[in-house]
Amino acid sequence: METGAPRVAIVHDWLTGMRGGERILESLCRLFPSATIFTLLHLPGSVSHQIESHPIRTSFIQRLPFTREHYRRYLPLFPRAIEAFDLSGFDLVISISHCVAKGIIPPEGAVSVCICLTPVRYSWDQMDTYFPESSPQNKLLIRPLLKRLRDWDRRTADRVHHYIAISDFVADRIRRYYDRDSEVIYPPVDMSRFAIAPVGSDDFYLIVSAFAPYKRLDIAIEAFKCLDAKLKIIGKGQDERRLREMAPPNVEFLGPVSDEVVADHLALCKALLFCGVEDFGIVPLEALASGRPVIAFGQGGVLETLEDGRTGVFFSEQTPASLISAIERAETIDFYPDTLRKAAARFDIPVFERRFREFIADRVGIR
Repeated sequence: METGAPRVAIVHDWLTGMRGGERILESLCRLFPSATIFTLLHLPGSVSHQIESHPIRTSFIQRLPFTREHYRRYLPLFPRAIEAFDLSGFDLVISISHCVAKGIIPPEGAVSVCICLTPVRYSWDQMDTYFPESSPQNKLLIRPLLKRLRDWDRRTADRVHHYIAISDFVADRIRRYYDRDSEVIYPPVDMSRFAIAPVGSDDFYLIVSAFAPYKRLDIAIEAFKCLDAKLKIIGKGQDERRLREMAPPNVEFLGPVSDEVVADHLALCKALLFCGVEDFGIVPLEALASGRPVIAFGQGGVLETLEDGRTGVFFSEQTPASLISAIERAETIDFYPDTLRKAAARFDIPVFERRFREFIADRVGIR
């Protein structure tokens, strides 16, 4: 592509809150200040001003009823909705995809780059991990829908010219499911949002997470039934009622809170607990940026970002007993806040933005 000022389209699955994918989107908005954002739906006020200052075009999903709370129920319509966008006139299409965004149809002559958060997990992984509470009857209905989504996901993989994976863990999934190579560029952590507390309370453990079944918050709640310690949980989600019902008195639910409150709690906690398998895991790095260690299940992206015994402790089985052993081991280790923050700085925003600019210049020819 010739050097110049290309028209850039940024495609995101949906804009309903600020998570790791939206932090990547913020960086792209800075790198491409004139870009237009395309997304299945947008809940105004749910994402940052940086994102909402850009033109945002939504699909027909936006106009369907009950999308604010139940948009995931329209999953069977997502492929059709993403393919309905007209990107005529755009030269560069950048998708940030964990569901269908990468399947958008680029216009003739345009270059499509996908920052792949993961191939669609609900289709490629075991359904029981993502829909554990579904009745046998519902699962009979869900399985063929997810198979169709998986077939569509594989069939549309070659619409993307260049893949960026957010971890080696995801790069391996891209090879297995799409038969495509990718370059690993780790997502950004906004170091400026976090700081080491001059004096920490250090009397509670912390979880910051969506309440989805695969996050395995139940492991931590069961563990704290046997521990003389406090656990605070920040977040919300579909599994909330079940988790609250099983929680002992020493587990406190704080609900969804502001970025500032998250940062305060990360700086003051004894350690962050991370019990699921994530493709990268941004919250553990936010804990390190706050000078706090992480106790994590030793699979997935955390193996690329944490160092056992130095920045955290891994547990080997997704069981309360294994987590308890890791917590007890962590209490015997001296973690140094400056060392932890330095480990997180390798993923700071300027590092991501520099690497992405270099990728676009080398692969696409835009400088």
